[in-house]
Amino acid sequence: MKFLDQPPRFLFFTGKGGVGKTSIACAAAIHLADAGRKVLLVSTDPASNVGQVFGVNIGNTITAIESVPDLSALEIDPQAAVQAYRDRIVGPVRGLLPETVVKGIEEQLSGACTTEIAAFDEFTALLTDSALTAGYAHILFDTAPTGHTIRLLQLPGAWSGFLAAGKGDASCLGPLAGLEKQREQYKAAVDALADAERTRLILVARAQQATLREVARTHEELAAIGLSQQHMVINGILPQIETESDPLAAAIHEREQAALQNIPAVLQTLPRDRVMLKPYNMVGLAALRQLFDDTAATVEVAVDSPLELDEPNLSELVDEIAEDQHGLIMLMGKGGVGKTTLAAAIAVELARRGLPVHLTTSDPAAHLSETLNGTLDNLTVSRIDPQLETQRYRQHVLETKGAKLDRQGRALLEEDLRSPCTEEIAVFQAFSAVIRESGSKFVVMDTAPTGHTLLLLDATGAYHREISRQMDTTGLHDSTPLMRLQDPKRTKVLIVTLAETTPVLEAANLQADLKRAGIAAWAWVINASVAASRARSPLLRRRAANELREIHTVASRHAQRYAVAPLLQQEPIGVERLQALAGDRRMPAEP
Repeated sequence: MKFLDQPPRFLFFTGKGGVGKTSIACAAAIHLADAGRKVLLVSTDPASNVGQVFGVNIGNTITAIESVPDLSALEIDPQAAVQAYRDRIVGPVRGLLPETVVKGIEEQLSGACTTEIAAFDEFTALLTDSALTAGYAHILFDTAPTGHTIRLLQLPGAWSGFLAAGKGDASCLGPLAGLEKQREQYKAAVDALADAERTRLILVARAQQATLREVARTHEELAAIGLSQQHMVINGILPQIETESDPLAAAIHEREQAALQNIPAVLQTLPRDRVMLKPYNMVGLAALRQLFDDTAATVEVAVDSPLELDEPNLSELVDEIAEDQHGLIMLMGKGGVGKTTLAAAIAVELARRGLPVHLTTSDPAAHLSETLNGTLDNLTVSRIDPQLETQRYRQHVLETKGAKLDRQGRALLEEDLRSPCTEEIAVFQAFSAVIRESGSKFVVMDTAPTGHTLLLLDATGAYHREISRQMDTTGLHDSTPLMRLQDPKRTKVLIVTLAETTPVLEAANLQADLKRAGIAAWAWVINASVAASRARSPLLRRRAANELREIHTVASRHAQRYAVAPLLQQEPIGVERLQALAGDRRMPAEP
């Protein structure tokens, strides 16, 4: 592996959930420890399973991995870190401020930015305290802070004063309040991250066009703030030998090779490693030691029992949705799980049944709209450009709230407007113009703000001011838009995930986030399931068997109702393929 050639002291692994960051980080830690170097592996991932991978209880203390001499591990619990962080900030004002104000502050401190900053707060000492990490030749971090978080930590001081003066709405600046005492330590940690002699970033991806586009954005964002020492690992590539007897495997292999041939230009100069897909879970030393070995994937692995998955499919959810004749259908989930495709499939099937449908999407790939537009009665499509809408929203806020700010205050506001919440707000405002149609037709929306963002919008009044005025007020004179989303008779939220450990956990966290905002998930959709696709390849069949546990977890612990959508041989683009995904009760086996 190129990324392990002459490694610096700090290695950070970053990437979307489910791409294999933890497995790559654990295998790298074992590789370095086996070479006789003393290694500390640190996880700040909310879905961390480092302890499970090694078969030991780790937790928030440095723990020696007895089966691997010279390797120790530490799991920072992000939720515990956030709670301690929140208590430290909210504690002094509890009882002094009205309860509604305190709840607003707590909501400020409940988003993804807080989790990242609290985790950064925890591992700052590992980057800067030489006594704490003395003796370790390498420290590997499973999950790196985003460029947005690092930029926030680089900003001038006076966060508390900026907020206290009411110069900015509640958003990502809130988590930074009261951190002046740690600024020097934070600066030292950020300096360590940007030092190519000390730090290397490993961008972990899958051989998928959407994932590689996301990695390209991450690369540019981090390089722009000085984190230029980057490597890329493309994980989980299907071996060609698996394609010989399975049309599905052949189609996956062809798609992956096309994605690799068309890697975004900004990534083409990065040192690059490839890791082949393995048929087994990355648990235990034997599996981890074979992860970087390309020959291990060619061994046939038998599946003990036949895989005849009998789970609810997407058409059964559409049956229930169609009974209402109209309403708002919101698809939510992390990037890369297939929200846009499923939204289009549901919209196409509802329209095929003669029901009026408006599909509104923020998918940057315009080919979806072009494929659908004018090809199906009862279906209209609108596409929002997230970059354009976010730019408009930022400009509006800077011209209004930012007009009277000094240079330092404006710098804080501009960074706040680079947060992920900003795009959610901007895109949702653009969508709001068509949401009013859900009183007389189906509106299917493929992107939605998180519960945390919705609560912030409602708490600051931005909801009512910026969205309500655009919506049909008939029957809404006594409610806010948040109340409409909380009403299951008007809105159905579908959470989209994959049958893999990290995506399921991320989806469960999203569901809890929505619940805090009073929004109940109506259903879950497990997308791109190998277990539902009738694969013949031995490797894919073993992967399918591994999915069954996650499907059971969703069905038994998380979802009120659910459906499983298969991984398809042909990508579901175009009306006919989308209709096949959502319309046939039992899809025929693909040739």
